Amino acid sequence: MSVDVVTTFLALLAVLGIIFLLATWGLGILSRVRGSVPDAVVPLRDAFVELALPLGLAVALTTTLGSLYLSEIAKFPPCPLCWYQRICMYPNVVLFAVAWWRRDRNVRFYVLPLVAIGAVIAAYHYLLERFPDSVSSVCSTDVPCETVWVWKFHFLSIPGMAGISFLMLGTLAVLAGRRGEGEASSGDTVERQAVELEEVLS
Repeated sequence: MSVDVVTTFLALLAVLGIIFLLATWGLGILSRVRGSVPDAVVPLRDAFVELALPLGLAVALTTTLGSLYLSEIAKFPPCPLCWYQRICMYPNVVLFAVAWWRRDRNVRFYVLPLVAIGAVIAAYHYLLERFPDSVSSVCSTDVPCETVWVWKFHFLSIPGMAGISFLMLGTLAVLAGRRGEGEASSGDTVERQAVELEEVLS
């Protein structure tokens, strides 16, 4: 399988990620404005909330393996900014795996700081690629950060795809926490009803 085929596949995954982000954020804004989401999309929303942890693991693992493929098989040397993004990305594989195994819906507290830093670095790296003369560089001359190794669909480069992955991980971590909050509120309701029933019977 050629490098072009693999990078095109990764870019297609990034496009799906953009669609996911737009749909998720759009529903979030709609629910804020209307107070609720349309009934037709509630099952889909609940499904994404339920699958947030395994999906987060899949995104983190795919991004990690993709970055290793690009450097170890495609032989694209990672620049310093690439390494900083990897530092923020690789731990998410373990964090989401452990959270899924333990059903820990509070994974957002561990994931969000990493993905926020990684997303900022990815955005800076992307700007550096697009406007190398107008953005100050912190990279070495051995592996310039301005070098564009992958360019797909006229807008996706390696840091662009990494930035989308970071945003997806942050969104999925927040979605995972939503289920935990829903369970907590449901539990509070049941407990309140039990107390009220006990008061009536006594």
